[in-house]
Parts: sequence; C-alpha cells; structure tokens
Amino acid sequence: MTITAKIDVKDKDILGSLRGFFKDLLETEEIQSLLVPQHLPMKDMVMPTLVTDPSHLDRVDPLAPAFPMNAAKIVARLTRKPMGAKVAAVLRPCEIRSFVELVKLKQGRTDEVILIGMDCLGALRNKDYFQLVEQQAAESTVAFYESVLGGKSTETGGVDLAPACKACEYPVAENADILIGLYGMDIDHSLLVQSQTEAGDHILKQMNVSATDEPRARQDAIDAVIKQRTQYRDDMFARTREATDSLEKMSAYFATCVNCYNCRVACPVCYCKECVFVTDVFNHDPSQYLQWANRKGIIKMPTDTLFYHITRLAHMSTACVGCGQCSNACPNDIPVMELFRTIAQGTQQAFEYEAGKSFEEEPPLSVFREDEFTEVVGI
Repeated sequence: MTITAKIDVKDKDILGSLRGFFKDLLETEEIQSLLVPQHLPMKDMVMPTLVTDPSHLDRVDPLAPAFPMNAAKIVARLTRKPMGAKVAAVLRPCEIRSFVELVKLKQGRTDEVILIGMDCLGALRNKDYFQLVEQQAAESTVAFYESVLGGKSTETGGVDLAPACKACEYPVAENADILIGLYGMDIDHSLLVQSQTEAGDHILKQMNVSATDEPRARQDAIDAVIKQRTQYRDDMFARTREATDSLEKMSAYFATCVNCYNCRVACPVCYCKECVFVTDVFNHDPSQYLQWANRKGIIKMPTDTLFYHITRLAHMSTACVGCGQCSNACPNDIPVMELFRTIAQGTQQAFEYEAGKSFEEEPPLSVFREDEFTEVVGI
C-alpha cells in the first residue's frame, strides 16, 4: 500500500517544516539516527551529518544548492556491517542511485537503512556555492528554491547549476522508501510525502502526517524539468564526442590533468580499497622517464594521465550515475563528468542496463548471458 500525505508548511517556512518532519521521524520507534545535510558553523558549508538527538536538527538544509560530496559513500560505510540500529538517510536521487550500485557491488546493505529521497532542484559547484553564501548566507537556500520552483531561473546570485545537474534527467528519486516531493506543489502551504515501499509505509503510519492526493500539476512539472535537462544532456553528449573523438583531442582534453586522482576519490561507485594507480605498478624507475623522453624528444609530466582516465572509464562506465563529483573535485576544472557520462550512456545502452535503477538487476559483466553481443563473439 502506498501512503500519499503532506507536510504542512507554516508561515511559508519550508525548512522549518522539513526540520519538524525529520524531528518526528527521529522520534519514531524505528529510527535511531538520521543522516541529513546540515549547515556547519564553519564557513556555513552544508555537509552530511549523523544525528541521534532531535535537538540537533536546527541547521538542517536539504534544499541548499550545495553538493560537496555524494553521500552514498557515507551510507555504504554505515551499512556495510550490522550497526545494531536503523538509520534514515536523506539523499538526492543520484545519491540513491549510487547507493543502489554500491549495494550490488557488496559495499553496502539495505537491512538497517530507510532511504528518504528529496525531489532534486540541482546544486552549484563547490566554489560557486562558497561565493553564493558569502553574498547572502542566510537567504541563499530560499532564493534558490523560490527561483527554481517558480520557473524563473536555475541561476542564483549570478551562478548557475553544475553541468551534471543541468544534464540530469532524474529529478525525482527512485528506490526511496519515502519520497518528499517539491515539483508541482504549492510549497507555501504543503510538501508531498509518499511511501514507496512497505518499510516506508510502516514509518509514515507512525508519524503525524495528513493524507492527501498527488496534485495533477506535479507530473507536468516533472516532465517539463526532464525535457529541459534531456535536451541539455544530449547537446552535452554531442559537444563531448566532438571534443574527444581522437587520441590527439583526448590528450588536449586532459592536458591540464595533474594526476591528483581527486576524481577517483570523489566518485561514489569507485570502490577499490587500493587503486592500481597508487601502487608501485606506476611508480616507474627514473631511467624509464628518460627513455620515454629520448624516444620523442619530449614527454608530458606526469605520465600515465590518459591511461588512468581510460582505465577508469573501462571500470566505471557501467556504474556511473552522472552525479558530477568527479568534475566538482578537479582542481583544474577539467570537464571529467561530461566525458564519463557520454561514455557511460553508450556503455549502459549497449548492455541494456541503467545504473542505479534497480536493486535486483545484476550489473553488466557480473553474469553470463548466452545471447549477448553475438555479433562480437561470433556465437
């Protein structure tokens, strides 16, 4: 049974109403802790926080256009072994999709977690968010969601959404136990809250929420967002293919890469405990660099840059959800996400697989399918 209810918004205070909802959630018998984005006192940055005391929810802000990390990694860390208590995690759609992939990769478990999905309005790049909160710290979130939901602009304070968000065709969370809806709602008066699983049903039955019907305008609003983002995505794919369709162009694309590996660390589904690129395999002897330089007279330093990115593409394109944290973490603003999403789209279509869509669907290359790629294997 699906429960469709509403969170009443008093005095147009959406954040206050959400904080009240999360407080009620944390006070249910089922939930012992809550993972939720919250403003930190230092630099007013929004980061995931693990809360057990409802009195520490006064700075919660899941609507802030801040996305400093993909919290699926945190949820995986909290659930990979039995914790002995249940945690509710408030996540963006791409974070839930990342967690789905991590569960299938045996990096996390669903037994002790309730997934709370928020309609995603998008987020800014880290440096842009820092600029925004410096200009208007207290009002930045309100200005952002009023502009986006009011259909005015995705720009706030002169800065626009991160490219990953502008190209994301998944504004509404799938695989959440409980969904909190913003699109198509009269947000001055109420937000939608809906269970999507039996576990979500069970939680909402313990809470003080009023039954309602989903507004007809909601699906129209969602469809409009998806259409706009899909167009941006397809244009981005075309630009990226043009910019990387030869080895020379690919070398130029990554010309400013310094092999910091931040993109690997930031990627939520890059889960190897030890990456081959930080082992002695790529700790070449000094004489080797000289030999390579002698061959052509010049080599770019550091070396192995293209090999690193191509290896990551081979490893991660089946699981990439396009969250954009790779680009967010790049110190030299290389459009890493654009290339990874472009390649991932082709890889996933080839395998008829959609990363993060289902807990049940086996990842590509993890199962043998006799009728797969017969034109390649010749069977």
